[in-house]
This record gives sequence, C-alpha cells and structure tokens, in this order.
Amino acid sequence: MSESSFGPYRVVRKLGEGGMGVVYLGEHSLIGRRAAIKVLHRDRGAQRENVERFFNEARATSAVEDPGIVHIYDFGITANDTAFLVMEYLDGESLSMRLRKRGPLSSYDAVRITRQIASSLAAAHAANIVHRDLKPENLFMVRDGEALAGERPKILDFGIAKLGNDAGPDRFQTRTGMVMGTPAYMSPEQCNAGKIDQRTDIYSLGCVLYHLLIGKPPFDLDGVGAIIAAHLREPPPVPSQVSARVAPAIDTLIARCLAKNPDERFSSMTELQHACDAILGQLPVTPAHTGDVAVAAVARPDAVTTLGNSVGQVSSVSRPMQRTVWIALGAAAIAAGIGLAVTTRPSPAIAPAAAAAPAPAITVTPVPVPAATPPPAPGSATDPTPAPTAEPAVAPAPIDKPAKPPVKKPKPARDMYEDRI
Repeated sequence: MSESSFGPYRVVRKLGEGGMGVVYLGEHSLIGRRAAIKVLHRDRGAQRENVERFFNEARATSAVEDPGIVHIYDFGITANDTAFLVMEYLDGESLSMRLRKRGPLSSYDAVRITRQIASSLAAAHAANIVHRDLKPENLFMVRDGEALAGERPKILDFGIAKLGNDAGPDRFQTRTGMVMGTPAYMSPEQCNAGKIDQRTDIYSLGCVLYHLLIGKPPFDLDGVGAIIAAHLREPPPVPSQVSARVAPAIDTLIARCLAKNPDERFSSMTELQHACDAILGQLPVTPAHTGDVAVAAVARPDAVTTLGNSVGQVSSVSRPMQRTVWIALGAAAIAAGIGLAVTTRPSPAIAPAAAAAPAPAITVTPVPVPAATPPPAPGSATDPTPAPTAEPAVAPAPIDKPAKPPVKKPKPARDMYEDRI
C-alpha cells in the first residue's frame, strides 16, 4: 500500500491485517477526527465480486441510522485501483475477545447484550437489510454512558448482508455456488440455500446468546458438514442443563430463536427485544465490570479498531494499587524514622568502609550514659584546664624619693606549671 491518504483522511499507522485487507488508523486533515481505514488487498481487489462485497458494507450501513451499527464515513477506489472504506474508529473489545478473557457471561449480561443487538437489528430490518453473518467476532463492545450498563454492542461487517434491492434470493450465493456465512451460527435456511429474511438473523442471534452463556456455540462439532447437518436436523442442547449457571428462564427464549422452522421463531427483532426485557426483570443485575474482569483488564494490549482488542484500564484496579503505594510509603517513612533514631544515639566511631557494608541483621543495643557529675574546680587536680596565672604586683615608687630606683637585673620568668610540681 503506497497511499498515504484516502480522501481527506491521512494514514497515521497500521492497526491490523487480515486475509482480505489491512486496517489503518486515519485522521481527517481538517477537523482531526480519527477513523479506521479499511483497505482491500490489491490481489483481492482484482476480482469484481470482492470489490462489490466490500462496498456492500458501505451501502448497508449508510442506509441505517442507529448507534448500534458501525458508521461508514467514506468509500471509493484510489487512482492506484485500491478499494477502501473509511469507518468510525472503535475503542473497546469484540465479544469473542471478551469470552476468551472472561469465559461465559452471566445470564443478565448475556440477555442484556442480546437485547441491545436485537434493537439495532430491528432498525436494519426496517431498512430491508439482513446481516447474515452475526457472530461474536462481528459484535464489538464500546463504552456508552447512555446505554444500559454503560456499554453498547456495535454490529460490524455487513459485507455479505442481503439488501432489500437484491435481485433473486441471494446474488452472491448464485454466483459463487457457496453458502454465505459462518457455519457455527448459520440458520437452517442458510445451510440449505433457502429463502433468507429477518428470521435468519434471529436464529444466528440465538446462537450468539447460547455462546455467551455456555462459552461455545450450540453445535460445536468437528467439520463443516457435521455442523450444517446439526443445524438442519439436531435439536439444540438446553442451556440450563449444560451449565447450572444459566437461568432456566432463558431456555424457552433460546429454543424459540433456534427453531428449525422460521415460522416458529420470533416474528421480528422487536418481539425478541420484548422477550428479553421480560426475562431481564427476573434476573439479578450484575455489574458490567467485576472481579476477574478487572484483573484481566490490566494486561490488555494496545487497542485497535474492529480488528482487535481494546485499551484502557478498569477504574476499580487503580484503587487497590493506590492504597498499596500509600502503605509502602508509610512503611518507608517508619523505617526512615527508626534509622534516624539509631544514628542520633551515641555510638563508637565506624570506619566508612565498614559502615557501607550491608549487614544481614541489625541489633540496636542502648549505650550506657554515665551519671552527670559536677564540674571540677578550676585548677584542681581533676581539672585538665590550666589555672590562670596572676601577674606579679609592682609596688609604686615612693614619692619622697626623687632619685631613680637602681636598675636591677631581671629575674628569669617563672614556669607556669611550677606551682603544680
């Protein structure tokens, strides 16, 4: 990829790469808005069908205005024949990543997320758009303060969506001769090349809900043929019998979503949404981020858009860490105080080299302080300070003798210590 910009969006850095293309972080040159730029590989773009499917996502999402569906800002083909999509940059994690990090969700969280997805799919179905490829990888959880539990799923990848103006039952399938979708979440009519309508997404969403509760889709078998045969003929396992964590009230909901006959399923996503609301009123509410969730969030790698994981730390992690820091600082302060008290006590002099050597253990022994004694009198035998020596007195000359006194030979100076011999 030699392009450094796509329309008004310049490339900042690479975010991820898949079999069909590459995703870059982009930024609008004028308003600074961030976006994810999805670029189709050059060899894939040489096939007209791949380009048509690539732009099918732009046509589908542009026809729906819903906060739960990813927004496409721009799309086109560059002068170098490179097909691209510019979509909103998402900060969060896919449901598949959440399942890998945390395992199966609680009954409340699983039904809550399913209810939110059903609400957004109802808007897509109202625009005659059937997604046909619902799975945890295509459902991306983002923060939203206005949504239930402060987060919302975003529906991605409408590349194989069936649009209302498609000619025939499935124009992609008739051209390739292949079944479109992901086998583990495909409806029986998808597996059998039957008529596709909104009830196909209801079946796939039921498989997603089962996966959120149990940790795997309802038919987790080896081989595509075995999975397709199970979708066509096998009854789905009862969730509460597979896992005691699942509330029995959800069994009927999933059984109706996974009915083999489309007429026996919910007639619309709105009806499924109402059924989820009724069950949510019977389930205990669980916080969106608790326990092991906070621990897993610390090791999260740098995040991306729709192709990878998320960034950020859960706010509940920071509180214990801060308390630990304060405890450590308090302990250090106490240790410093003890050291100060030790060094201020009188003790024998220590050579610098010996003082620098670390000791495995330190025992502080109080040094006895001698009792206070009165200071010795100056000049006494116990006083080391020499007593002051008085200067010799000189008698004044008599007034009545005017003659000068005879000059005497000076005596030698006295030893100042001779009085102490």
